[in-house]
Amino acid sequence: MKKLLLLVFLMLILISAATISTSKPDAMHTMEGTWELQSFYNYDGDKVDTVKLIDGYRQVKMYYNGSVMWSRTDPNDTVGRFGYGRYHITDRDLVEDIEYGDYSMMRALQTLRNFRFELILTDSTYSQITLDEDGNRTFSENYLRID
Repeated sequence: MKKLLLLVFLMLILISAATISTSKPDAMHTMEGTWELQSFYNYDGDKVDTVKLIDGYRQVKMYYNGSVMWSRTDPNDTVGRFGYGRYHITDRDLVEDIEYGDYSMMRALQTLRNFRFELILTDSTYSQITLDEDGNRTFSENYLRID
């Protein structure tokens, strides 16, 4: 009986130690939610220029269940812009496959439907960065989570 109790006690110690020492991997931040554009960056080598939005310019993106939808209004343009499609992220990339949108977007989709960006994502912000053919940063859109 003592051996059985000792065996059970040792098993409990081993299970407790394994539970305590096993750590979960860090969870990736999620894109799910609503995001509003805050600024643009233009990259030129090591130089980065911040471009602020003009008054009245607004762009919002929503990501839910693998779908993305965005809309934009620009006071200098009488026609709003929008697009809809699917998306997925990795620890480094955001990929958007746009299925349809406004007239101008549909014309653009005749040549390009798949958009791949470098992704910098935190709980409250993200940047989608366009890279040139050599992998250098050229341009980014910078968003703040609003929902």
